[in-house]
Amino acid sequence: MPETMNYHAQMDAKRMDRLRLLQKELPVACTDFFRSIAQTTSTLTRLAYAYDFRLFFQYLTSENPFFADIEPKFMTDQHFEMIKLRDIDGYQDYLSQYYVTDESSGEAHLVQNHELGIMRKLCSLRSLFEYLFKNGHISADITKLITLPKLHDKPILRLEPDEMQKLLDTVSTGDGLTQRQQKLLKFTRTRDTAMLLLFLGTGIRVSECVGLNIEDLDFDLNAFLVTRKGGDQSILYFPDQVASALQEYLDEREKIIPLEGHEDALFLSLQKRRITQRAVQNLVKKYALVAAPLKKRISPHKLRSTFGTNLYQETGDIYLVADVLGHSDVNTTRRHYAAMSDANKRKASRSVILPQTETKE
Repeated sequence: MPETMNYHAQMDAKRMDRLRLLQKELPVACTDFFRSIAQTTSTLTRLAYAYDFRLFFQYLTSENPFFADIEPKFMTDQHFEMIKLRDIDGYQDYLSQYYVTDESSGEAHLVQNHELGIMRKLCSLRSLFEYLFKNGHISADITKLITLPKLHDKPILRLEPDEMQKLLDTVSTGDGLTQRQQKLLKFTRTRDTAMLLLFLGTGIRVSECVGLNIEDLDFDLNAFLVTRKGGDQSILYFPDQVASALQEYLDEREKIIPLEGHEDALFLSLQKRRITQRAVQNLVKKYALVAAPLKKRISPHKLRSTFGTNLYQETGDIYLVADVLGHSDVNTTRRHYAAMSDANKRKASRSVILPQTETKE
């Protein structure tokens, strides 16, 4: 990658390369579909579509004898016409549990999708068939007949105040970590503290966090420039506690000589490279398992939910929460946090003191 490209441009270029490789495995009509949405979607969205399409055609060629002798890349409009509703229904059932082979190791591992994962993959297929129908590739869109799985509302998984405190205490003391983790902590404590406080204090996404450069910080304003999903940039503000943690980390950061091409990165790994999303996810999980052992799925996104919850509880302003979290549609925010307004209403009803009434005998 050219050194002049920033982190987000580099990631975008890598995803584009991967998308082009995947397109070679898919029917030509899929490439036409990707071109039709290129100006309105991100490379990340199109790449997710490509993986979903590849999974569907792999299922089709392995489970339906009519497609057993043809590779997906050679499928034509006539083959699309042969796909029946029973194939889609079978695919929906297949999605609940299947095996995939790791491209690097060759080992197969089990994949299980719940309602949301199944719905997303079916909606991807719907988008493709809708395009094929509108553009005359097929005579009917059978995916319109799909019954999508019912999504069940799940409570927001977040950290309570005492769990947030224990999370930071774990980084500070190392209590509860393994001996190996405690040895590594000597080199990462300041960085990890700054990163966790940044999640809890700003609601930043993990992709936004790893993409931060030193020059994006402004301590005069206690603000930083962040590149959102889709490439839009926004200014976020952080509290003094986050500023102190970032300043302390930067004092250490100045003593590190990064590898070539990683000089601008704010957060570095022990290998002196820009830290990866996977590494950040692992470090959050490591500390969260000590701080909140019963909450097994704490991730950077759940720290973001913790921030969103706290902000909404303090302000009651759903539009402010949506703006700070970078949600393009306030309904996305409302689905996550509206339940808390009901809780506040119930709390309000209990807070009103009414005069006592006399009972008639």
